[in-house]
Amino acid sequence: MMEKLLEPGLYIVATPIGNLGDLSPRAAETLRNVSRILAEDTRVTAKLLQHIGAKVPMARYDDHSSDADRERIVAQLGDQAIALVSDAGTPLISDPGYKLVRAAREGGRAVHTLPGPSAAIAALTLAGLPTDRFLFLGFLPAKAKARADAIAEVADIRATLLLYESGPRLGGTLAALAGQLGDRDAAVAREISKFHEECVTGSLAELAARYADVEPKGEIVVIVGPAAEAPEASDEELDAALDEALTRLSPSRAAAEVASKLNIPRKRAYARALGWAK
Repeated sequence: MMEKLLEPGLYIVATPIGNLGDLSPRAAETLRNVSRILAEDTRVTAKLLQHIGAKVPMARYDDHSSDADRERIVAQLGDQAIALVSDAGTPLISDPGYKLVRAAREGGRAVHTLPGPSAAIAALTLAGLPTDRFLFLGFLPAKAKARADAIAEVADIRATLLLYESGPRLGGTLAALAGQLGDRDAAVAREISKFHEECVTGSLAELAARYADVEPKGEIVVIVGPAAEAPEASDEELDAALDEALTRLSPSRAAAEVASKLNIPRKRAYARALGWAK
């Protein structure tokens, strides 16, 4: 096979999350023709290179890579084409690759991306939950207090939540999510694109019960639907809130306070307050 000359620079290459057939032809061609490949685990990437018949030098690049390592790589990008891959999926998603991309750009080096598989996006397509707005959380903290704080930060965000989890921690994470977010629709997806691909749907409480004493194998993505919209406050609720607020505040300030408290338009509260104050 003839080698294709690649321009010097950093090539961000997405790799399969399960089925090796998901590697794009462009990604395979790039991996065959770069000068070197930076990998999280060279043993994992070696299997992929064997699959596509590529013999390319590899070096490890992961959480423990230093600033000096990045400086050396950036210098080499001046006359070499170097690929960055993760063990599975798209680099930079829940890994430290962004630091290398930032350093490369600051050094004036070219950066190219070869899009492909992502476990988070693939799970979102399986879950049957709203996709118009979603937030990726990566892995939640392992300690209960830190995990609870992280969940509290996103509890009021009106978007589908995506997070990665391991089998041993799944039951505890689902129980924490159910306890803080309520009975939202959710899904647990694992082994995506592999023979035993599975996506289990239900409420957070149902899924927490299902996985309380089960530690499923494989890469796991938890998808949590947004909270249901609360019904708008009735005129009776609005009047009761204004009745109390107007004993302390002007109609304008009372309307602002009540509108914020009841999550209603300020114009509605102000119009009501003017009539109530007469």
